[in-house]
Amino acid sequence: MESVSSSSASMALLPETFQGARDDIAGEIGLIWEQVKAPVIVPLLRVAAFLCLVMSVMLVVEKVYMAIVIVAVKLSGRRPDKRYKWESLHDDLELGNSAFPTVLVQIPMYNEKEVYKLSIGAACGLCWPSDRIIIQVLDDSTDPVIKDLVEMECQRWASKGINIKYEIRDNRNGYKAGALKEGMKHSYVKNCDFVAIFDADFQPEPDFLSRAIPFLVHNPELGLVQARWKFANSNECLMTRMQEMSLDYHFTVEQEVGSSVYAFFGFNGTAGVWRISALNEAGGWKDRTTVEDMDLAVRASLKGWKFVYLSDLKVKNELPSTFKAYRYQQHRWSCGPANLFRKMCMEIVRNKKVSLLKKVHVIYNFFLVRKIVAHIVTFVFYCCIIPATVLVPEVEIPKWGSVYIPSIITLLNAVGTPRSLHLVVFWILFENVMSLHRTKATFVGLLETSRVNEWIVTEKLGDAIKTKVVGKAARRPRIRIGERAQHFSSPVLGTWAYLFLTPKIDGRLDLEHLFECTSS
Repeated sequence: MESVSSSSASMALLPETFQGARDDIAGEIGLIWEQVKAPVIVPLLRVAAFLCLVMSVMLVVEKVYMAIVIVAVKLSGRRPDKRYKWESLHDDLELGNSAFPTVLVQIPMYNEKEVYKLSIGAACGLCWPSDRIIIQVLDDSTDPVIKDLVEMECQRWASKGINIKYEIRDNRNGYKAGALKEGMKHSYVKNCDFVAIFDADFQPEPDFLSRAIPFLVHNPELGLVQARWKFANSNECLMTRMQEMSLDYHFTVEQEVGSSVYAFFGFNGTAGVWRISALNEAGGWKDRTTVEDMDLAVRASLKGWKFVYLSDLKVKNELPSTFKAYRYQQHRWSCGPANLFRKMCMEIVRNKKVSLLKKVHVIYNFFLVRKIVAHIVTFVFYCCIIPATVLVPEVEIPKWGSVYIPSIITLLNAVGTPRSLHLVVFWILFENVMSLHRTKATFVGLLETSRVNEWIVTEKLGDAIKTKVVGKAARRPRIRIGERAQHFSSPVLGTWAYLFLTPKIDGRLDLEHLFECTSS
């Protein structure tokens, strides 16, 4: 009986012991926090908040400026065919088809089993004199089965009288830029005046060339005609709807403003037509970054070439429908511009062929604000600094910086896709989630670390999307935690934990309350 009573007494004492130890740890951590907060944390947080507020102002001024320009363009009716000469091309009674320029159509692809037929078929269906067009399929596929399928498809169209060339390499050096560069070296390209480029999932309408080429034929100062993307699978899931909102703003506002005011914008890498002489004068394709398209556009612009964007000329394509594919794509799109800015900033400053206004636009508006500041502000300010002020109430964020500016930016972005206005809250959450990946990729590009030239081809599903949706409805999905967890890196999980725990801590760092929240 004595042993039983003594053991029960010791068991009763254990919780009190743990409680006392917990209180001691909480007290020590609280004491250290109070000693460090005032001299270190508060000043650093105030500096960071000030810098983020400055960048927020830069970003909202850019957004408002572009909104004003778009309204002015729409009201004034300054369409591309009003700013530049455009006349339809017709057969000449004496010259015949020779009145049409020779056009090269390049289709770079890599293991595109699901979409190769769609892109090749669309390119072969373009309305243009058969003796004035060459379809060039640049196949870098490493899967021999897919290579055979693509080659057979090219042979099938060749048997119908289409001038189609199937080109392969024995390596993938330079990835897409390397393939396009090799494609331009073939002897038959010397007879071509213009080159149209379509990624493997892009399907141009038959009248694409007849609407785009006249701008280049009648306006010798133009080096590039860029069409708008039209998303075939935007309704597939909520993630594709969020992507549509972001990209619609890019095409509706950013590309339109660049074309209307500065005759410059970033080439989107596909659904565009280049004047070959402009491409060659700019130095051709370079693989020094993961945004070879933007690199070429900036270099051509510095040579004095002008660009025109056609918002009413749309080319159907596919959005990434998995988070993994989208994350890799966004890494490339965020890292590449930052790295290109690092490489070309001084070259732009020293250039003597373009005006000071255009230099400022390219360096400040195009690169600094849109490609660098926008990513940093979204993550550092909205996901880190503002939540941190819960722990440090001595640092106050003015209402105009924490409420008004984000609201203006959000509304200006959302108007590009009116049908998705009711999804704006989900879009905000989605953009905040992606801001960590984009910010990380931006610093990778600026600092030129090991992943700076990482290139992973975005997975495309093509017609398989329909069967995928049917399959989802037919079977019950199984949740595999291991497979899901591998998509999230430790910084992502750490950020989630930070954002989750911050609201649970009051301004005085009541650690007892923290333990109660985490233990309950």
